[in-house]
Amino acid sequence: MAGQGPGDHATGPSDRARHMSIEIRNESGVSVDEPALAALARYVLDEMRIHPLAELSVLLVDGPTIADLHQRWMGEEGPTDVLAFPMDELRPPPPGSDRTDRVGSTVGDPGPVTVLGDVVLCPEVATEQAREAHRPVTDELEMLCTHGILHLLGFDHAEPREHATMFGLQDQLLDSWRAERGPVRDAAMERDESG
Repeated sequence: MAGQGPGDHATGPSDRARHMSIEIRNESGVSVDEPALAALARYVLDEMRIHPLAELSVLLVDGPTIADLHQRWMGEEGPTDVLAFPMDELRPPPPGSDRTDRVGSTVGDPGPVTVLGDVVLCPEVATEQAREAHRPVTDELEMLCTHGILHLLGFDHAEPREHATMFGLQDQLLDSWRAERGPVRDAAMERDESG
């Protein structure tokens, strides 16, 4: 329930906002709605029942920077849209449990802060992909951010079964986020329509 303070069993939106640390750094040179991206990340982590003391970093970079990271860490040439660098190997709690099963044994003992890791997004690549798919850049960035967070939580898509699970969950999270948030106009789409 919203409005309950720390130490109460339920964790509502206002409680989440006080505890969860989500850092968004935009070094891409492209204008992005960072508060909206942070709100999406909080929503995804809450829906995945990740402890509210978790920390996440989302870094937005340009094409050459992500191409360099892609080469160094994945051994693949050229820019990519999203990379995920997990830190503490945190996993969602099992069905039927609550957050206290994962960190700390009691509500008053929240346990250590957990660093999920870094999600690195490239708005330049996302913009091109959005144009090719005829969808708003905002939708593409939301999808990539959600995808990166799921990777930090241990999801993968190398095998067909993993692919179905991860992309099904990704679609479910984005659908519920968008239904809750309502329609949003995309600044890049508005520029395209006016030009």
